[in-house]
Amino acid sequence: MMSLPFYQKLHQHYDRSYRNKDLRTTMSQYQQEKRSSAIYTHGSTAYSARSSAAHRQESEAFSQASTTSYQQQASRASELALSSSVSQKAASAYNYGYSRGRTDSSLMLEDYSSKLSPQIKRARKGLLSGEEKENLPSDYMVPIFSGRQVHVSGITDTEEERIKEAAAYIAKRKLLASEEGITAAKQSTVSKQSTSTLHQEEAFEKKSRKVAIREKAEHLELRKTLEETEAYHRKLNEDNLLHAPEFVIKPRSHTVWEKENVKLHCSVAGWPEPRVTWYKNQVPINVHANPGKYIIESRYGMHTLEINACDFEDTAQYRASAMNVKGELSAYASVVVKRYKGEFDETRFHAGVSTLPLSFAVTPYGYASKFEIHFDDKFDVSFGREGETMSLGCRVVITPDIKHFQPEVQWYRNGAPVSPSKWVQTHWSGDRATLTFSHLNKEDEGLYTIRVRMGDYYEQYSAYVFVRDADAEIEGAPASPLDVVCLDANKDYIIISWKQPAVDGGSPILGYFIDKCEVGTNNWSQCNDTPVKFARFPVTGLIEGRSYIFRVRAVNKNGIGLPSRVSEPVAALDPAEKARLRSPLSTLDWTIIVTEEEPTEGIVPGPPTDLSVIEATQSYVVLSWKPPKQRGHEGILYFIEKCDAGAENWQRVNTELPVKSPRFALFDLAEGKSYQFRVRCSNSAGVGEPSEATEVTVVGDKLDIPKAPSNIIPSRNTDTSVVVTWEESKDAKELVGYYIESSVVGSGKWEPCNNNPVKAHGFTCHGLTTGQSYIFRVRAVNAAGLSEYSQDSEAIEVKAAIAAPSPPCDITCLESFRDSMVLGWKQPDKTGGAEITGYYVNYREVIDGVPGRWREANIKAISDEAYKISNLKENMVYQFQVAAMNIAGLGEPSAVSASFKCEEWTIAVPGPPHSLKYSEVRNTSLVLQWKPPIHSGRTPVTGYFVDMKEANAKEDHWRGLNEAALKNTYLKVQGLKEGVSYVFRVRAINQAGVGKPSDLAGPVVAETRPGTKEVVVSVDDDGIISLNFECDQMAPNSEFTWSKDYVPTEDSPRLEVESKGNKTKMTFKDLGVEDLGIYSCDVTETDGIAASYLIDEEELKRLLALSQEHKFPTVPIKSELAVEILEKGQVRFWMQAEKLSGNAKVNFIFNDKEIFEGPKYKMHIDRNTGMIEMFMEKLQDEDEGTYTFQVQDGRATGHSTLVLIGDVYKKLQKEAEFQRQEWIRKQGPHFAEYLSWEVTGECNVLLKCKVANIKKETHIVWYKDEREISVDEKHDFKDGICTLLITEFSKKDAGIYEVILKDDRGKDKSRLKLVDEAFKELMTEVCKTIALSATDLKIQSTAEGIRLYSFVTYYVDDLKVNWSHNGAAIKYTDRVKSGVTGEQIWLQINEPTPNDKGKYVMELFDGKTGHQKMVDLSGQAYEEAFAEFQRLKQAAIAEKNRARVVGGLPDVVTIQEGKALNLTCIVWGDPTPEVSWLKNEKLLASDEHCNLRFEAGKTAYFTISGVRTSDSGRYGLVVKNKYGSETSDFTVSVFIPEEEARQGVEEPPKGHKGNKKSP
Repeated sequence: MMSLPFYQKLHQHYDRSYRNKDLRTTMSQYQQEKRSSAIYTHGSTAYSARSSAAHRQESEAFSQASTTSYQQQASRASELALSSSVSQKAASAYNYGYSRGRTDSSLMLEDYSSKLSPQIKRARKGLLSGEEKENLPSDYMVPIFSGRQVHVSGITDTEEERIKEAAAYIAKRKLLASEEGITAAKQSTVSKQSTSTLHQEEAFEKKSRKVAIREKAEHLELRKTLEETEAYHRKLNEDNLLHAPEFVIKPRSHTVWEKENVKLHCSVAGWPEPRVTWYKNQVPINVHANPGKYIIESRYGMHTLEINACDFEDTAQYRASAMNVKGELSAYASVVVKRYKGEFDETRFHAGVSTLPLSFAVTPYGYASKFEIHFDDKFDVSFGREGETMSLGCRVVITPDIKHFQPEVQWYRNGAPVSPSKWVQTHWSGDRATLTFSHLNKEDEGLYTIRVRMGDYYEQYSAYVFVRDADAEIEGAPASPLDVVCLDANKDYIIISWKQPAVDGGSPILGYFIDKCEVGTNNWSQCNDTPVKFARFPVTGLIEGRSYIFRVRAVNKNGIGLPSRVSEPVAALDPAEKARLRSPLSTLDWTIIVTEEEPTEGIVPGPPTDLSVIEATQSYVVLSWKPPKQRGHEGILYFIEKCDAGAENWQRVNTELPVKSPRFALFDLAEGKSYQFRVRCSNSAGVGEPSEATEVTVVGDKLDIPKAPSNIIPSRNTDTSVVVTWEESKDAKELVGYYIESSVVGSGKWEPCNNNPVKAHGFTCHGLTTGQSYIFRVRAVNAAGLSEYSQDSEAIEVKAAIAAPSPPCDITCLESFRDSMVLGWKQPDKTGGAEITGYYVNYREVIDGVPGRWREANIKAISDEAYKISNLKENMVYQFQVAAMNIAGLGEPSAVSASFKCEEWTIAVPGPPHSLKYSEVRNTSLVLQWKPPIHSGRTPVTGYFVDMKEANAKEDHWRGLNEAALKNTYLKVQGLKEGVSYVFRVRAINQAGVGKPSDLAGPVVAETRPGTKEVVVSVDDDGIISLNFECDQMAPNSEFTWSKDYVPTEDSPRLEVESKGNKTKMTFKDLGVEDLGIYSCDVTETDGIAASYLIDEEELKRLLALSQEHKFPTVPIKSELAVEILEKGQVRFWMQAEKLSGNAKVNFIFNDKEIFEGPKYKMHIDRNTGMIEMFMEKLQDEDEGTYTFQVQDGRATGHSTLVLIGDVYKKLQKEAEFQRQEWIRKQGPHFAEYLSWEVTGECNVLLKCKVANIKKETHIVWYKDEREISVDEKHDFKDGICTLLITEFSKKDAGIYEVILKDDRGKDKSRLKLVDEAFKELMTEVCKTIALSATDLKIQSTAEGIRLYSFVTYYVDDLKVNWSHNGAAIKYTDRVKSGVTGEQIWLQINEPTPNDKGKYVMELFDGKTGHQKMVDLSGQAYEEAFAEFQRLKQAAIAEKNRARVVGGLPDVVTIQEGKALNLTCIVWGDPTPEVSWLKNEKLLASDEHCNLRFEAGKTAYFTISGVRTSDSGRYGLVVKNKYGSETSDFTVSVFIPEEEARQGVEEPPKGHKGNKKSP
């Protein structure tokens, strides 16, 4: 089931449930009645034919009534279906509604009765023979059409309506094919009684055997028809029959008076039948909202909107919108309701009407008014490319502007209206009209015109749109064809035509391929296997009734080009059936004649008539004929036969596929061969006689390629376009148009000027370059191909066509005499594109304010802008006017001047200068020029004064620009303010004084225009000096004018001027001192565009030097010839130029002889970088000498020389040999960096080297003074670095160090001498590092005094230490000492005094540099240090005099019982200490057993005469004085020998005696 378009989904009667319900009802009835083969119900219309006549009515036309006698039929009611007058009325009612597009059950039945003819007749069924059925294609379906028009239900898109349409069309088609005239009339033989009882009585007839057989056959035929219809709809592609709405008759605008009625009519074609909706000012008209106001009718294809009793509010734009599934189309009409003058109601005019008529010729006041229409911001000539988007538009200004009234805007292309489509859209925003191309094609190229109509007045504007070809996908492939259209269509073929493209890709087009695509799919297929050259081609193999689109591609030897724009869809139908589909059925009542006859034999069709060849090309031949008059009641088919001319061996062409249409295209004919053709007709009765044979036809193009146009004449148009005209091709047939091409003179490259053929004999070629010279050629085109090119036109320079100049202005009286006056004026603003050749002056007398008639003052044109008019009357008042002339003619005269009195001027001072003009306007400067006064006074003019003021300033603000009078008639004004407007005036002076000021020049704004360019000086390769100027703001008729010191240089023999386009050049033939001055270039027809260039003495010298350099050019050298030694000892000579061209040459010279590349010399030149090189493997003694590189690049030359003689050469040779040996060395393990030393941060010396080209087996050995140094760790070569660390380096480490690197490939060694100066240098670095490692000086108090010290990493004797106190070196004494202890450097101050206060500096001298450390020993630092010293001193004294045990007592005494124990101990102390003994921490007193003595103040004795076991214990000697005490302990162990042996007691260990001291 088809999906609903968006605009139908909102309508209630298209609700899905409604459709499904109706469809189910119809389909159930259809299936039930189909099984019974008795009744076929069509929708809601009751038409049933239950008699044999009714069945035949269904099978043939659904309208035939075949009855012989109603009374006889009534007797067989149980066997046959009822057939009464009711059924006849129902069938007639259906046909009546059918013809008017109505099938609803509400249709009123009228009293129709059948009138039988005296003889029973019937038509033979149209059947095909079995052989003909086999020849038909299996998928070939006969299209079914319906002419029924449905105005109520809208668009047909439901299944039941398709069934109804199919059945109705089949019946109608059979009716038309049988060509039986059937007439319906009232039955005269039916009695009044039977008429009155029409709905109650039924007649019966006893059927004969023939009638029964006939009815059965008709039943079978109806069943078959329904089955074929159902099968057809399963395959039917609905797009085959559909086409968008199209207005056959559009509604017409009306202007009516109030209270009158108006009707708008329109007629619409389309399938499905479009639904028409009426709108007022874009709002749908609701009939029910305004009862009686609007009447909308749709009858017989005519749609009507009637507006009753029009009032002013009915003035509006009305639109009829026709819509179906294929789209929507609108037609517009305006209704203007006029009111009698004086009856306008303002309230009604502003009553809410948003938009009033498009075409409106009356104002709101009721009478006609003239509208002025202007276009602003207009679109210009446009250039696009295929596939791009483009928009054309302009603003429309309408005067007067009447609110709510809008104009009618229409776009045209080449005079034909442009309708909106998928390719182009129009838009009107209220003041701007726009035409937008969504996808440009060459078909869109043409002259576009916008026409704006307002009532009876309209204006239009036109500009051309050019569409260039899209870039080819294959280089050299031809462009796409254009305008693909269908010329002819029928069931069997469609003839397609196109236009050849203008661009063939550089090689001739070999032919064209035609592609087709069925509508609704995207499957393109190629229609021809070989390219066709003729621009028409019949496409066969189409399915009847289906729609197709086509495209064409051109092909040449390089490939196939892009396809053309697709054609409009076209259906494979006969024109008659297509017209029947698009046209409404006849509005006449159907006349039905019911007859019946016995079956007879079929009629064999006669021969076709009027057979002719309507088209013949080298690819195909098209035949056309008329159907035979004698063909029976069924359709016929055609067979085409051919034979060679002069022979009678006829061959059937279409054996497999019969032709259904009276036209046919034949292919596969031999080109150049002669044929004759004839046609036979065929139906089920057999094959008819052949038609008369055609005349002999030669296969080939009957249409000849046109001849080339002639007499190509170009003429000027604008600064970017040229008009080309030509004479048409002679004897050209079916001419499509002309292609025009242009070429810049001398380029040899042709470009198309148009891509869409033009039919006129003239064309404006746009997009040309101003100032360039072009030639043109034209060729004609028709379906047979493109003609030869015409002869090239004469060359023409692109510049604007000339016109007469504009009027001069500012006429003034420069001098007056008794009978003559001198006039001056300013030249015209526009010269018309040509130089002004002169002026004509007219004058007239003015008497009492009344002017007289004009008289000519001069017969011959005057060239100056001043003129003396003689023979005037003294004291008469005159008026003047001036007209300018150029080669185009005389321009309009100026405005009438002021009135001047002719009288003698007696003033002695000069008159005013005239013709002031300004140029070269910049932000801060401009140049002012003028002409001398005509009246110089009594004495000659000696100079000029220039005044200036701001434009808006008062008169008292004039200020002079020069204190001394100017001799020249020009002045460059400096010091202007940017953006400020100024005016200027000039006064002349002579001996009598200063004359009157001139007319004002200006106002002029001091600003540099965007894009302003200056005069540029250039020197070419030949040394020729020229001044160049370029202007991008030239008018079409602008010209360049060169001046020296602001005097034109037209006739100067020293200068040559050349101008082309927007560029000009003035060349000096021989620049010299006489050429010094200011050179300026002015651009005419512009607002003072000019520039100047000053050539003074300094610039002259520079230019002459530059010219000399260009005459004799040199190759700029970037680097002079140099030599270098490469890695292997090779020698490279090289130099570099700034740049070299591809033609540069180099000669290599050695000792004045040229050398060439060979075994000894290798040369290389890189022209991209300018590098020139020569290589030699090695230098020998004979290579000593002078080397020169000579460069020649075009005319430029250059050279560079290098002298290698004497010591220079020997040194180079030695270096080369060294590098050679180095390369050999590096083939094995070697040192990339030789042995060197480094002092680490820890003040150690690190010997290191970098090795290369090593492997796992490579060994390294270190030596010092030829003695190997053992290294604990094996070297790791991963990083390529080998090191030897020497800690605390000193003099003992001096010597010669050597490292050897070796493996099976060889060895390399590196030596480092660390003796003498090298050692001193190293020690200096070591000392420096030690000095830098010194810590800050610190203060330490001792018992002897104060010590200042610093630590270093380690100390060596080479590091010199000096101490200073308050800036003076310290003299060392027993009290003040300096020394080094380990890593400590100290200064000891014993018994410090206040004189020792101050700043102390320790300087460490590394042999080169001193490094200082400073400490301040004063103030609190000194006080704290001194206090600490006193404390430590006292502690030292106490420690020194303290009582102590010096020695003599053991720690443990083991003694045998009974033995004597004698211990002696020395004690010391000052004063002499007191001595006491302890035993087991108890005081021990001396007795006989234990004698304790202390003698001489230093010796203590401990004696036990016979020890006992009780004497065992811990003893202590205590000594004590005022400074402290000390206790010395010892242990006495008494043993019995027997017990010792028994217990095996081990002797306790002996040790030093431990003392205890106490303060």
